[in-house]
This record gives sequence, C-alpha cells and structure tokens, in this order.
Amino acid sequence: MANLLRRQPALQAFVVGHTDSQGGLDANLALSRARAQAVVDALAKGHQIDLKQLTAAGVASYAPMASNAAEAGRAMNRRVELAVR
Repeated sequence: MANLLRRQPALQAFVVGHTDSQGGLDANLALSRARAQAVVDALAKGHQIDLKQLTAAGVASYAPMASNAAEAGRAMNRRVELAVR
C-alpha cells in the first residue's frame, strides 16, 4: 500500500479499524480507531506517506468478516483495511 500511495500522490485512502464483538461498543470504537491510527502513523512515519492521503476511522464490530462465535472468526474480525476514497 505504501508503494502505491507513493507512486500515486493524488490517491487518498480510508484506513479502517475493526474489532471483534467482545467488550463494549465504546471500548471497541476506541480500539478500532486506535488500530487505524497506528497504521496511518506507520505509513506516514515509516514510509513517508503524506498524511493528506490518509483518513483513519474505526467501525468497531459493525462489519465482521466472520462469525464472532469462535476465536478463529473473532481473530479474522480484528483487522485494519484500506479503502480508496
């Protein structure tokens, strides 16, 4: 992603953090935002990506990839995704 963002400085992306359904909504929103911000920080500091290209957001457990009934599914739901905006 860093290479793509460097090659295309006009490209902008949402960095979206996700959580599993364990814990309360407020805590999961904060955690998902922190995950997204950590990726934004890593791209900016470690790969010199312009912060204007990135927007961090957290959606907690609202968009699961898998069932939260078992640990394997919960692990898949704890993630960060990048989406072109």
